[in-house]
Amino acid sequence: MAPTLEGKLVVAISSRAVFDFEEENRVFEGGDAQAYMALQRDRLEQPAAPGVAHALVKKLLAFDPVDSPPERRRIEVVVLSRNDPVSGLRVFRSARHEGLRLERGVFTSGRTPWPYLVPLAANLFLSANSDDVRAALEAGFPAARVFPESVKASESHPDEIRIAFDGDAVLFSDESERVYQANGLDAFQRHEADRAANPLPPGPFKPLLEALHRLRGGSGAPMRIRTALVTARSAPAHERAIRTLMAWGVGVDEAMFLGGLGKGPFLKEFEPDFFFDDQTGHVQQAARFGPAGHVPAGVANERP
Repeated sequence: MAPTLEGKLVVAISSRAVFDFEEENRVFEGGDAQAYMALQRDRLEQPAAPGVAHALVKKLLAFDPVDSPPERRRIEVVVLSRNDPVSGLRVFRSARHEGLRLERGVFTSGRTPWPYLVPLAANLFLSANSDDVRAALEAGFPAARVFPESVKASESHPDEIRIAFDGDAVLFSDESERVYQANGLDAFQRHEADRAANPLPPGPFKPLLEALHRLRGGSGAPMRIRTALVTARSAPAHERAIRTLMAWGVGVDEAMFLGGLGKGPFLKEFEPDFFFDDQTGHVQQAARFGPAGHVPAGVANERP
């Protein structure tokens, strides 16, 4: 039987998200691509340190029992990178050193890699390149720009994949956020209370939440999945968010309706392996407590 990714949760991730290539990236951003490649070549035998998404990748790959044959695996992680193939050697060697089962990769030598999300049928794309992330979102893939400076994930939950989502413009559309931006909080609250029974349109990360929900339906996995909705909404606007999840037939384990309170301290307690939000201010605060990614979707991210 030919290998296939059909029916699996596929996470595509840039090399800079899974490993700490920040020193090498500074050389690249200095405009000397040849010096960058030479540096990576010189460091082939030097394993790279873990990056911001390393813990998430490790847990995702541990979801399938160690002895699972490839055709029975439910999660695949694929490196999708602007790096050159020689730098790709270091990525795979670093993965082997860390005990990560990374077997597939696409390296484009500076060209945008996001079109390969199509044959991968990826459920998530994580990259430090904002242009690639925007392009992936516009093509309909859940995608986020990782903050490499994020605090590394807690090691307190070795048997749980913990994912936290913002609501508007992430799990849900930005319909309600547009009301808030245009007319303020009171108008937003009235808008949501009047439409409490009407499900919100889906946002870019609904497919990922659904994929995680399907994974939870299996048995025998050594890794559990725990999800959280972390939103600035408060009562009465909370009801529409919950009713929307009910209408979709999916749920979250925890819901935090913070009414504008800072999300960072609450994420510190939840200890996610990754948090997704559409507003850079929230992501910057969250990055002080754990891995975070910016979802450049919705009205808050429209370019002039």
